[in-house]
Amino acid sequence: HFWEDIFLFALVQAIHPPTTMNTPGAVLLAPSDMYAKYDTMYYLKGAAAGGICCSITHGALTPVDVVKTRVQLDPVKYNSGLIGGFRTIIAEEGAMALTTGLGATAAGYFVQGWFKFGGVEFFKISAVKSMGEEKAWDNKTNIYLASAAGAEFIADLFLCPLEAVRIRSVSDPEFCDGLLDGFGKMAKAEGLGGFYAGLAPILAKQIPYTCAKFVVQGSVADGMYSSMGKTPAELSSGTNLGISLLSGVVAGVASAIISHPADTLLSKVNKKGAGGDGSMVSRLMNIAKEIGFVKLCTVGLIPRCVMIGTLTAGQFGIFDTVMGALGASKYHFQNPNA
Repeated sequence: HFWEDIFLFALVQAIHPPTTMNTPGAVLLAPSDMYAKYDTMYYLKGAAAGGICCSITHGALTPVDVVKTRVQLDPVKYNSGLIGGFRTIIAEEGAMALTTGLGATAAGYFVQGWFKFGGVEFFKISAVKSMGEEKAWDNKTNIYLASAAGAEFIADLFLCPLEAVRIRSVSDPEFCDGLLDGFGKMAKAEGLGGFYAGLAPILAKQIPYTCAKFVVQGSVADGMYSSMGKTPAELSSGTNLGISLLSGVVAGVASAIISHPADTLLSKVNKKGAGGDGSMVSRLMNIAKEIGFVKLCTVGLIPRCVMIGTLTAGQFGIFDTVMGALGASKYHFQNPNA
């Protein structure tokens, strides 16, 4: 029940934050003083930095995502890899086709990044406040997992409608003339259910992806700092940025591989008529059977690794840079016995 304890700790902290004891010397012991800088403004800065980093990175990689989505939707036609996919789309539809879904991507991932990065910081720090530095250090992987899962679940409730419009517009370029037009057409044709048709696969994709991303990035970064015998505060901003980027690449590739099958299902289920007319579960099962397990795990994987590895490195680099510009710094686990 470790994860449940973490969310309980976070809830208790949000409702009844610890207060300084009115006894001599209490200022040295009270956790509220140790974590005073992690206030509402800190979490807002973290959320804003998360929204900015996700919007920029996902928006910049829209062309790669267009090709990846086309490969997943029509592997017979787009069977010549990432570069071949670019050439096919440009030859048939023009270069602007590679920007299809840019508005939905930028808006959707700003909202998702806001709740994801801001939520991870909130859950993570709330757990540390309640558990104490030593116990938190011993259980930091579980804290990362629980924080990432909780934050991602909340974020996906906001991302799902925008992702549905994006995938529909990429699979059918004639579907809409922009984000608002796409929302209007989808709402009229399918109602609210159309926006959340892909919620189950998006949760199955994003939660493992985000858990892997934060655990691997945190572990790799911690390992790099330990190998140098330094803390982030003792290193230059350039060195810290390099660590963020390198650990982000490793985390991105790992999380891309883990979440790829669900990403393929998400792309398929948002294509009109895919999987038949039954329930969401039956549609997903039909799609999985049609594709086959091997193809589900491998079709479009190379471009996805390129995309996710690049954008994850960019996200952590931009997040740390924006946090610094806003006068804040991300919380890092510390070994109290070191």
